[in-house]
Formats: sequence, C-alpha cells, structure tokens
Amino acid sequence: MGLSKAVVKNRVLILMIALILLVPAVFGMLGTRINYDMLDYLPGDMDTVIGQETLKEDFGKGAFSFIVVQDMPVQEVAQLKEKIQQVDHVESVLWYDSVADLSIPMELLPDKLYNEFNTDDATMLAVFFDSATSEDVTMDAIREIRSIAGKQCFVSGMSALVTDLKDLCEQEEPIYVALAVACACAAMMLLLDGWLVPFVFLASIGMAIVYNLGSNFFLGEISYITKALSAVLQLAVTMDYSIFLWHSYNEQLTLQSDHKEAMAVAIHNTFTSVIGSSATTIAGFIALCFMSFTLGRDLGIVMAKGVLLGVLGCVTILPSLILVLDKPLQRTRHKSLIPDMGGFAKGMCKIFPVFLVIFALLIAPAYISYDKTNDEVYYDMGQCLPEDMEYVIANKKLSEEFDIASTHMLLVNADLPDSDVRAMIDEMEQVPGVKYVLGMESVVGPMIPMEVLPDSVRSMLESDQWELLLINSEYKVASDDVDQQIDQLNAILKKYDEGGMLIGEAPCMKDMIETTDHDFKVVNAVSIAAIFLIITLVEGSFSLPFILIAVIELAIFINLGLPHVLGQSLPFIAPICISTIQLGATVDYAILMTTRYKAERLNGEDKKKAVMTALRTSAPSIIVSGMGLFAATFGVALYSNIDIVGSMCMLMARGAIISVLLVLLVLPALLILCDGIVCRTTRGMTHLIGKQEVVK
Repeated sequence: MGLSKAVVKNRVLILMIALILLVPAVFGMLGTRINYDMLDYLPGDMDTVIGQETLKEDFGKGAFSFIVVQDMPVQEVAQLKEKIQQVDHVESVLWYDSVADLSIPMELLPDKLYNEFNTDDATMLAVFFDSATSEDVTMDAIREIRSIAGKQCFVSGMSALVTDLKDLCEQEEPIYVALAVACACAAMMLLLDGWLVPFVFLASIGMAIVYNLGSNFFLGEISYITKALSAVLQLAVTMDYSIFLWHSYNEQLTLQSDHKEAMAVAIHNTFTSVIGSSATTIAGFIALCFMSFTLGRDLGIVMAKGVLLGVLGCVTILPSLILVLDKPLQRTRHKSLIPDMGGFAKGMCKIFPVFLVIFALLIAPAYISYDKTNDEVYYDMGQCLPEDMEYVIANKKLSEEFDIASTHMLLVNADLPDSDVRAMIDEMEQVPGVKYVLGMESVVGPMIPMEVLPDSVRSMLESDQWELLLINSEYKVASDDVDQQIDQLNAILKKYDEGGMLIGEAPCMKDMIETTDHDFKVVNAVSIAAIFLIITLVEGSFSLPFILIAVIELAIFINLGLPHVLGQSLPFIAPICISTIQLGATVDYAILMTTRYKAERLNGEDKKKAVMTALRTSAPSIIVSGMGLFAATFGVALYSNIDIVGSMCMLMARGAIISVLLVLLVLPALLILCDGIVCRTTRGMTHLIGKQEVVK
C-alpha cells in the first residue's frame, strides 16, 4: 500500500514527469532505424549469409537488381546504362555491351550473351550496388534509378521490394494507429460505463506506447513488422489493466469515504491482479525470442517491454489522470450496454454437457485444419504487396519478357580451372528450370582466351579469391521447384568446389523456410511451458493449467485452421507469432474466471454454483477485454495493404472473439466436469472433495 499511497499523493508530479519523458521518447522513436529486409534476420552462420558477406567484402557488391527497359533504342539504353552507373552506390552495371570494347568481332561472342539480355521489345540490365539490400542508401539509389529511367523501365530485386515496402509502411502506419484508437475507443464507450473513460485510458496507454517506441532506440533498429504492429498490439493487450483499475476504483468508492483512499486500494488490488495476467502475456512474447530467425526476438523484446511499461503506466499515470479528472469522469458515467449475465450463467451451467460434446468434436477437425494451414504458408515477400506496386509490376515484366522468376549468385574459387568452371556451367544449365549461367567463361566462350578480357569486366566478375557467376531461374522464389533446383545446383557446385557458395534471394528463402519450421515447434513448446508454469504458480494447481491451456489452444487451432478452410494462404511469420500472442493475451480470460471459481468453492459453494457465480461476474470483464482486442486490430486488418500486417491483425481480432466464446461456453463446462480433479490437485482445496450438491 506504500507505493499506492505515494502515487495518490504525488499524482500531479507523476503527470508532469510523464509529460516531460515524452520529449526524449519522441526523439528516440524518430531516431530508431527500421529494417525492411526479412533476410537480415537469418542466423549469421548459414552459408547463404556468409556468402552475402563475402560478396560484399571481396567484390564490393551488396544488393542486386535487374532493370527491364521496354521500347528503347539501343543507343538510348547505352546512355541510360551510363547514367545509372553514375548513381551513388551503384557498383557496376552489366549489359551485353559490357564486353563490346573487346578487340574481337562481336559475332564471335556467344549468342546467348545477346539473346538473354534482349527480346523483340525489351532489354535487361543487371545492376550491382556496393551497399546492402535494405540500407537507406540502397533504397535512395533505387528511387534515383527509377527517376532517371522513367516509365519505360521496371526495377526488380529485393532492394526494390524493401523500397516499396518502406514507402507503403510510412504511408499506412499512422492510419493503423488512428484506426486502432478510434475502434477501441468506440468499443469502450459502448461497453464501459462512462463516455470520458476511454479517452483517459487512451491517454495513459498512448504515453506507454510512446515510451516503448522511444526506448527502441537502444536496440539500434527494429523490423518494419515490429514497428507496424507494436503500437496496435500494446494498445490491444494492455487495455485490460486499465479496465481492471477502473472497475476496482468504482467498487472501492462504495466502500471508502474518500476517493483518494479508494484509489490507493484500487491501485494495490489492480497491481496484485495484473501480475499474473501480464506475466502470461510477457511469457508469450518472450517465447518469440527463442526463434533462431531473429525477427521473433525483435518483436518479442519490443512487445514484452511494451506490456511491462503498460502495467507501470496503469498503476502510476492512469490513477493520476483519473484522480485529476475525477469529477468530469463521474459526471459522464452511463449504464453499460452489457446486461446482467445471471440468466446466461444459469443456462450455461444447466446444459454444460452440450459444450463438453462440442469441445470434444471440435478438437480433431480444428487441429487437422491448423496443421494444414501451417503447411500452406508463403515465404515470398512480394506476395505481401499490392498488385499495383512498382516492384510487383517489374517482377511480372521480368517473368513475361525474359522468363526469369529468380536469380541466384554463385561464388567459386578463383583458382578453379576454366575447363572445370565451363563443365560446371554446362551441368548446371541442364538442371530443370535453369535458364542460363552467366560467368566470364560464358561471356567469352571457349574460342577466346580469358586474358583478352579488359580489367573492367574481370573486376566485375572476379576477385583475388572468388569468381562470381549469375544463374537465372524460371522458378519463383520460395516455391517447391526452386528448392529442388537449389539442392541440385548445390550438389553440382560441391562436386567442383567444396568451398563454393550458392547465394541470393531464393537460397536465403530456402534457409528461412527450414529455420522457421524448426522455430515454430520451439516457440510453441516454450510458450506453453512458460505459461503452464505461471498458471501453476498463480493458481497453486497442477490440473488447472491443463484445463485452461486446452481451452485456449483449441481457440488457436480454430483460428489458425480457418485460413485452410477458407482457402487462404498466410505469410509464414503469422502462425508462429499468433499462436504465442493469442495464448499469452487471452489465457487471462480463463485465469480471471478460474480464480473466481476457486474463491467461490473455498467460500463453501458447490461446484455448479461456484462456476455459475464465476461466469456471471467475470463475463462482463471478459467481453469488454475481448472486444477491446478485437476492435483495436480489426480495423487495421481491413485497411492494411501489407498482407503480413493485415493477416496478423485479422488473426488477432478473430482469435480474441474465438477465445472469448470458448472461455464463456467451454471452460465452465470443463470446470464442472473436472471439479473433483481440480480439488484434489489444487493447494487449499482438498477439503472440498465430495461437497458437490446440485444447484436447483
């Protein structure tokens, strides 16, 4: 109570400090770099990642793009090539005329060197940058190239993707926050008992969100997914704590003579009750940190920090705001739209066997659909963007005009004999889906000595240690076909050069698929184990964690199984994150009801009366909390043009509703069924065994 009384006494000082802290937080938020490249989060010890670093260090080449130029005379293309070459951070531009300064007749050059770079109405340039895929300077270079090239040119490649992604995110993110705030505010105005209350809640939560986003400065950078979701998620999952405080404060006003004393007691009670609630949510986010694909750690740390700041704000800033605005808050109260739940609770307990049957019947189909959804996720980040984005159009042009869907890069030992390199190229070009392999040997052909190549061309494709080859593929990134192709290419590569490396977007995506498949199992296991332990400690029971987690896991299976039933494909990161977020954020509903059920049983009520009272008293809070999570995410899900953001918000919105329904309908039935087991395995309840009269 000492802390509670200190908060009440220093409420004005707390608000002044809270407002002052917003200034450095805003600067920190603006100074935090945002990473738009998903491949950056792969483990650093993978061959593909090591190969990308080698390419940068030995060749000075980082990002890579193809530019398709349509309906432009050859002379103008040559001029365009020179202009692109002058753009900052463009390391080199490869076109078929890159070897035209050779003192040899052009007709001696291999046909494919010309044919593969030209069609009837289009030509293609390969551009290398000296900076990494998602560096700010690379994105600036992409924008400048687009500006120079005009509407006849289409820029593909990962750097073009992250450039478009960044522009779209910066355009949409303020709208996400506005939608989340507006929808959550509308839901709370209807479901709570005051017109002004939601605005006070949002002011307190808003400050905690700004502190969280500002403190990300110390992480160096965060992913665009974390930036897009963190504010919406923090609002959604920490709103409960504000609702708990408000309900507790109003309850204490009827018991205490002074509103300051009422708030001190409310702060103490709220802090005690939200410890378990916030612990499960934090555990769900911390579980993401166990992913070897470090995007999970990025989102997990930021959101765990956000929940912690949300709790602190709820017991310091929010009470101070409520006390300062107490009179207008009390004057603008109204009757909640949620009716008395007594009749509903009595009816549910009477027909509880029906819900046990429903629970049993749902398990198998929900799990099968959930498992199939996990098999049907997509990894191609291009699918996240709308069809009218420049990157998507460029990729379509590249595929239509040149039959190129992905490009791999090959690093082989520079000392490998030319004859071996030619033999390797010949073998690789026989692999299904490989359009051609382009290296120095294929540039000059077997009839021309390598020594005649000018230094400008040699430096483009060879360093002291490595030779660089490009492999163009007809298969899309992250497809089963390209994965098989990569396996075959790697087998051929290792036959000629054990230390050679196959790199590029498709090989990196293949590594990502294998990494995240493992991560999904690890994160699920860690989150369930951590939340099981927390519930065991909070409830003092060995059986209750099984019951509570079973209910929420079924809700997760249904939620993540619906995309398969509806014929939808999710971005790969969505099921991994949602399974832990939904478990951590909505198991609180089950804990709230179960805690009241235990209290009623310990007060001498029989099992049905205890469950009935628990359902009647906790249902309004569960409905308000679930609708708050739904409202904060549903608007964003409908609006977002970025599929990763839209999919995750839709899953969270739908997951909140499904969890609320199962907690209100299935959990009471399971508590009645398992009452004997619960009494035997819960601290302080063993004396209740057998005291189970039927309520009439």
